[in-house]
Amino acid sequence: MHYLWEKDNAMSTPSNPFILSPHTPVQYFCDREVETAEIIKYLENGSNITLISPRRLGKTGLIYHIFDILEEMGGEYETYYIDIYPSHCFEDMLTLMAEAIYSNTTGRLAARSFLETLKSVRPVVTTDPISGIPQLSFTFQTDTEKRYTLKTLLDYLEGRKKRVIVAIDEFQQIRSYDGLSAEVLLRTYIQPLRNVQFIFSGSKRHVMADMFTGEKSPFYESSAMYPIDKIGQEVYSSFIRKQFCDNGKTITEEAVGYILEWTRRHTFYTQFLCNRVFLGTRKEATLTEVFVAIDTIFKENSDAFLERRNLLTQRQWNYLIAVAKEGELSQPTSNEFLQKYSLGAPSSSLRTLETLVDKELILETKSPSGSTYSVYNVFFSRWLERL
Repeated sequence: MHYLWEKDNAMSTPSNPFILSPHTPVQYFCDREVETAEIIKYLENGSNITLISPRRLGKTGLIYHIFDILEEMGGEYETYYIDIYPSHCFEDMLTLMAEAIYSNTTGRLAARSFLETLKSVRPVVTTDPISGIPQLSFTFQTDTEKRYTLKTLLDYLEGRKKRVIVAIDEFQQIRSYDGLSAEVLLRTYIQPLRNVQFIFSGSKRHVMADMFTGEKSPFYESSAMYPIDKIGQEVYSSFIRKQFCDNGKTITEEAVGYILEWTRRHTFYTQFLCNRVFLGTRKEATLTEVFVAIDTIFKENSDAFLERRNLLTQRQWNYLIAVAKEGELSQPTSNEFLQKYSLGAPSSSLRTLETLVDKELILETKSPSGSTYSVYNVFFSRWLERL
């Protein structure tokens, strides 16, 4: 499938085509053609959209990919990506939003003009010594100043000459803030905007679903829901083979099949393992190169994995190992499963499962046939299988 926006990318060829940064050049981005076309269609029609999937399945990469496509379409759009995952309060969110806008300004006059709009809250500008990225800090005296700053930021975007697309990643984080209701305020100030569309992205499915489908929620039915699933087996297999071939190497069908099965076609882990296999391959990647890459990944991460052991009770650790060995668990309270791994009574095991899901160590995947459970981090899961 090909689209009118496809064109040669002038960027220099990287030494490894399996790029680990979420902002991937078009020619190194795997598939998502249907998703890209449909999401752009929603945005062009003036609709906000909500992307939902587990973390590291490729939402952020897809957002950047869509932004690249939009910016190629005649220069009609400005795009802003805001990751609020590290935020703990309303003030953090405002700072991250302001930094994203400020970083996207070009030229001293534009930057000065943006800061001038925020002069009443006295922003202080510094530069990260490592990344060189501008950082803003605010000193808020009252809640009124916080509300004013949010409205000012959104009004600034509304006043841009081009159409504006804002992606807020890990959007469910606003539900954890104390004090001012970020959810209510955002909805209040977003609703009248005409020049700004939003992509709300989140990894906690039940929270995101309640935010946008719960009748009592401020964002109820304000955005089109769009779940992101895994990339298909054949599509991913063709992509991997092509990247090896286009960059002077080959990979056997057996090796590709093992990679996709071992990583469960989870985007980040597949990309990471392919990166390491490509790095360790001279001419042709076989199962040998895949196994060497896996062992290297385990060695690099074993200390971090063991550290997680110290943060869990013995019961939780045993339960995590059991789920990892099962791969995918559909009956977490069945006698067969509990007896197989000596996990105790169904009631206590269910509480343990709920705790591990809450800690985002176990992923719950819901479908019409019921819920299934797996260890969230695929590398961690495969490491636990060996214990």
